[in-house]
Amino acid sequence: MKIHPVHNASCHCGAVQFQLSLPNGLVEPRHCSCSMCRRRGAIVASVPLDGLTILKGEEHLRLYQFNTMTAKHYFCSICGIYTHHQRRSNPNEFSFNIGCLDGVENPFELEPVKVLDGGNHPKDRDNVDGR
Repeated sequence: MKIHPVHNASCHCGAVQFQLSLPNGLVEPRHCSCSMCRRRGAIVASVPLDGLTILKGEEHLRLYQFNTMTAKHYFCSICGIYTHHQRRSNPNEFSFNIGCLDGVENPFELEPVKVLDGGNHPKDRDNVDGR
């Protein structure tokens, strides 16, 4: 799996295309066990907010938020593929779906990848009364 310092990515239908700055390759690829991530099953990595640029199809992106409404999950409204999200645990980063990277035929070649305990989110421990 060859990861370029600047790598293009897209949803399944190609309506949404984006570019990622990955000078250090895929840093800490991971799964998450939160209710959203365990259902979508994607392997993700992260970049700073300015490391992801939408090239085409921003109008096709749909936002989904739940629970604390902090994380912002984006999906293609045409094919339904999860492309990226602004992280709750680090709002200065986007996590992106490694399976969307151009030329990555099988992101599961990265296995085993770390699994974050999203069901017990660190932000939930910081605020025990749920606000």
